[in-house]
Amino acid sequence: MLVTRRNQDFMPTLFNELMNWNDTTYSTPRMNIMETKDNYKLELCIPGLTKEDVKLSIDAEGNLVVEMVKENKVEEKKEEMRYLRHEFSVEHFCQTVMLPEDIHKEQISAKVENGVLDIVIPKVTVEEKKKAVQTIEIG
Repeated sequence: MLVTRRNQDFMPTLFNELMNWNDTTYSTPRMNIMETKDNYKLELCIPGLTKEDVKLSIDAEGNLVVEMVKENKVEEKKEEMRYLRHEFSVEHFCQTVMLPEDIHKEQISAKVENGVLDIVIPKVTVEEKKKAVQTIEIG
């Protein structure tokens, strides 16, 4: 079973949005988690983002970290005017998924297609578990 943790806190985000303390907005994409006999599959709804906007990594504790950053630049080009204020917005999302021990971390694959990030996490087979059992010779 996969367990997820979101890294953003509700109250700081609420205060930042209400008080307009920074130009960062946080969005939480919806996630589906499925399991088959061969793998786990995560689907995240990320409309408007590309694979360049997404970063996947395994942290020091062996968790899968899904991070997304999208910069939206608003530009108005008028030659007779100069910018006194130029607004940018940044969308940031980071979520940690605690991975089970029966997986191949080095074989995790992902792709972005039609606004959906698909992550496939293959499981260790019964035969591989048997091979992983190690006997230690006593000398």
